[in-house]
Amino acid sequence: MSINKRSSIVGVSLIAASLLLLQGCANKVAYQDATEVETTTIDFGSTDLQQIAAKMVDSVLTFPPIVQVTSERRPVMFVDKIKNKTTEHIDTESITDTISTRILRSGKFRFVDMTKVAEVREQLAFQNEGGMVKRDTAAQVGRQIGAEYMMYGNLSSIVKKSDDVKDVYYKFTLKVMHLESGIVEWSDEKEIRKQREKSLFGM
Repeated sequence: MSINKRSSIVGVSLIAASLLLLQGCANKVAYQDATEVETTTIDFGSTDLQQIAAKMVDSVLTFPPIVQVTSERRPVMFVDKIKNKTTEHIDTESITDTISTRILRSGKFRFVDMTKVAEVREQLAFQNEGGMVKRDTAAQVGRQIGAEYMMYGNLSSIVKKSDDVKDVYYKFTLKVMHLESGIVEWSDEKEIRKQREKSLFGM
């Protein structure tokens, strides 16, 4: 076999091996169950959010004084921002979105969205002052219903670690206050603790 022919065969073999290696390293994407337990890392994740939402919604909707109030009418509530007291960057708005959505779908409360006040004010001004909207179809200023209750809370954590173990403790606290009286009508907590141990191979 000539040197040129042998070199060609070696070159083709190297290319084929490289292609196989690239195929083996290609990313694989697949849909997963959104409610399945997620343990990719020790950081705050989707399972933690779902556990918190389930606990808080069940607690507030079964609390006897709240049950009594909501059996007669659908009070209006607004949700304040959850304070993130952890060292992680956690989207606490996603937590309150899930909680308020589940409570709203229960039919027990109605909500006002305080994050859209500026947009609502702008739209009301357009309808009533711009001269472009028929008067009998314009939404009237000063007709919105005020919230009776406020939901608020915070998320905190304690992190401890050694050479081989990292332990993270989360505590989520949520409260409902009656705005006019200032009385806290309901409060509950959800605790989550996760631990990661370093493997024998340092992974």
